[in-house]
Amino acid sequence: MLRFLNKNFITRPGPLIGLSCRWLSVKTTVLSFGDDSQGALGLQNSPFGLSSDAYEPTPIPGLPPDVCSVAAGHYHSLAVTSEGHVWAWGRNNESQLGRGPLSPRETWSKPQKVEGLDKVMVRAAFASGVVSAAIGDDGALWVWGMSKRGQLGLGKHVTEAVSPARVESLLGHEIVKVSLGWGHVLALTKGGKLFGWGYYADCRLGRIGRSLEASPLDSISEKVISLSENKSMMIEAAEKLVSEAMEKETDMPIIWEPTLIEEVSDAEVVDMACGLDHSLILCGDGTLLSGGSNVYGQLGQVTGYLGLHSVDLGLRPICIASGLGHSLAICSAEEGPTIFTWGWNQCSQLGRDGPENMPFVVDSLVGEMPVSVSGGRVHSIAVTEKREVWSWGCGRNGRLGLGSSADEPEPMLVEYLEGSDVLQAVAGFDHNLVLVRE
Repeated sequence: MLRFLNKNFITRPGPLIGLSCRWLSVKTTVLSFGDDSQGALGLQNSPFGLSSDAYEPTPIPGLPPDVCSVAAGHYHSLAVTSEGHVWAWGRNNESQLGRGPLSPRETWSKPQKVEGLDKVMVRAAFASGVVSAAIGDDGALWVWGMSKRGQLGLGKHVTEAVSPARVESLLGHEIVKVSLGWGHVLALTKGGKLFGWGYYADCRLGRIGRSLEASPLDSISEKVISLSENKSMMIEAAEKLVSEAMEKETDMPIIWEPTLIEEVSDAEVVDMACGLDHSLILCGDGTLLSGGSNVYGQLGQVTGYLGLHSVDLGLRPICIASGLGHSLAICSAEEGPTIFTWGWNQCSQLGRDGPENMPFVVDSLVGEMPVSVSGGRVHSIAVTEKREVWSWGCGRNGRLGLGSSADEPEPMLVEYLEGSDVLQAVAGFDHNLVLVRE
């Protein structure tokens, strides 16, 4: 998830609604790097349509020259053009590319325009593992993909939308931002109201539904953490446990249609972010709330209490972001914007030492003036006021863009992008997208 601060990126403070496509009259290029096992890089270097990993930012061929914002799902990518079109590439097992089940697999890694939105002027797009979403110029929300956890928000037991479908229950509300977790969704309106739907165990959507019901994931939390401590097994084994626990659920707690988050119904929400199974909510008065699973300490609290509870950062947060099991925030400080991190840190994705379950500053970025931050599965990236990109955490498959597979415990400058006019940088699970102005 991503949030911009600098006035050169947005014209006023408030929720992210994607880079404004209307002011963009210059050419842009989208670059990608990291893992390409699902074709999310869009590079197509092999005769079978799938490319190898990219260890440095590499231009994506075949995209229009007027891309004004990008979004990275877990294994697929989206781009929005100044004409309001959405392009997609990468994994399509759940129809998250909007191409339908008969689309040839060898074409998935090639960027193509999403059909079914021809009459919609799209101004922003968002993605998760199995679902994609787009916001029209009128504030209407469109979704496509497949999720048995209610992530589409299209009504009870609607689990598939091969083509983009409008979320009818949100008509009348102007949506400005969407954040998608593994099975839950948060949507923010222009007036600061927050809606949630999907899988709601652990109160990741606040106290709606059977609010105090704990997720089966909590019963395996100790096993997950134990495996996480073994670097050779941590990612695959821990994720397998999580996946198996979710698949065994027979009576999943699901909210099938968008519902107001009660705890913030009287507040103005200005930003939010969904991790795999937790949520962060930032209110206009500077209050930061977290809820959901606390397996990795991603709630920023000593103990994981069910419900939404405040996170004490010591400074006023300006924007927030989340990786799979870690959280990030940019806070206002005397020396300029400062990044705080907390949560899962087995691959150094927090970029700092100190207690993992409590927010602490990323010291090496103090004074660098970060304007955006984004989290992946086990890595993080940030863009500074000087339009530089910094990355840290797990370097496997080149996901740090530093030319190697080495892990980096502290933020490192992505030298390949030095001198580039970087407009945006976002992290998927294991890949990244960077939008630069030519």
